[in-house]
Amino acid sequence: LITPKDIKWFKRLQRPRWLTFEFAIPIIWMIVFICGAWSAYIVWEKDPGSSRTWWLMGFYLLVEIAIVAYNPVMLRLRSLKAGTIVGGIGAILGVLLALTVLPISGWAALLLLPYIIWSPIGTYTTWEMMHLNPESA
Repeated sequence: LITPKDIKWFKRLQRPRWLTFEFAIPIIWMIVFICGAWSAYIVWEKDPGSSRTWWLMGFYLLVEIAIVAYNPVMLRLRSLKAGTIVGGIGAILGVLLALTVLPISGWAALLLLPYIIWSPIGTYTTWEMMHLNPESA
């Protein structure tokens, strides 16, 4: 879904001066994905195979789709605004998921915290880039 031209477009964009941690973003995402999978595992183990648990697994999947959709949507459309929208939707879904699983397991909700913290930071960064690169908004 992502072409070399898409990556070239993104690499040429100006970034905020405070974005000094771009090298760490892959590590951050690895932590987010591991914690999300662990959270889902805890929820599954509380009531494996029940219809409620399957619905929750669907909710986890929806959050994962929002996470994974960010780059292809933004890069293919070459629109930082589209990336900001997808990121914002993902952030909201992450908070809703954590609130939904909190009564089932505090640990499962806590493991979603890295995403709940990171998602708004990534979304805000994209929003800032939109202002620095108005031709790519």
